Amino acid sequence: MRWQNCVRAAAVAATLLVTGTAAQAAAPAPELNPVAENGVLSVCGMTLCNSSGAPVQLRGMSTHGLQWYSQCVNDASLDALAQDWQADVLRISMYIQEGGYEEDPAKFTEMVNNYVEEATERGMYAIIDWHMLDPGDPNYNLERAKTFFTEVAQRHKDKPNVLYEIANEPSGVEWSEIKSYAEELIPVIREQDPDSVVLVGTRAWSSLGVSEGADEKEVVDNPVNADNIMYTFHFYAASHGDEYLNTLSRAADELPMFVTEFGTQEASGDGGNDFDMAQRYLDLMAEKNISWTNWNYSDDSRSGAVFKEGTCDAGPYPGTDQLKPAGVWVRERVG
Repeated sequence: MRWQNCVRAAAVAATLLVTGTAAQAAAPAPELNPVAENGVLSVCGMTLCNSSGAPVQLRGMSTHGLQWYSQCVNDASLDALAQDWQADVLRISMYIQEGGYEEDPAKFTEMVNNYVEEATERGMYAIIDWHMLDPGDPNYNLERAKTFFTEVAQRHKDKPNVLYEIANEPSGVEWSEIKSYAEELIPVIREQDPDSVVLVGTRAWSSLGVSEGADEKEVVDNPVNADNIMYTFHFYAASHGDEYLNTLSRAADELPMFVTEFGTQEASGDGGNDFDMAQRYLDLMAEKNISWTNWNYSDDSRSGAVFKEGTCDAGPYPGTDQLKPAGVWVRERVG
């Protein structure tokens, strides 16, 4: 049972207690949302917990790169994500290179800040995704990351709904270098926002090293020296089979994991969908209380973008008529 059902029942009971009359109790309950119910999140054991210490599984969507598809992140689409899809979380993906932050730091910082505010208004959690991709060594952008995270953490430090993902998909670099980057950057965030959850990318495109011949043991044996952190894992079901699934399963027993990106198609975000394999991943994540965001909430031409091409020109966004097969599939599982 998701948190909404429990909260609705509690709201009705509370109304009855306060009003004392059936007529007054029948009045519409106030709008309920994930942040109002769960408050500030923290890592407890191997999972994410709410402000009462109860385990929480967030489910939601990731934007595409803001430099390409910011038109898909608008008032109407965010309303649909929060209300029609009933998403708990929005991952705000800001590329660093590829025409992103590096080109205009002030512009992209303000874009991220605005999207955090939009998610907050709708009662969703917001993941600020430092979407480093190429080059794969996060240390290449360390000084930029320090500047950016200082600014956004200062801006949002008093919000209960912000998580920081500090390295999207490290690649071609040893775990020790990723760990060093995390241990230098996390204190920068903590200085501004001491209670926030920080998400740390893992080796080989956040595969816990599997895509470069390693596995979760390198993280288990040499974890980041910081509290209130989780490690990220990414998968694409048509490309990443049992080896990846089993690695995530083992890792979740020893490390706090968050799947901040996945698709039902190939690793390119395109091609045919493997819904059966994707469902096996979702079943595992439900069993082990692993939160997730799907890639991606846009109308890109690839099969992994949930909307049909042209949708972001004018909508509409609710319902399923405008969704690709992957969009229909994931919408049913977000809410």
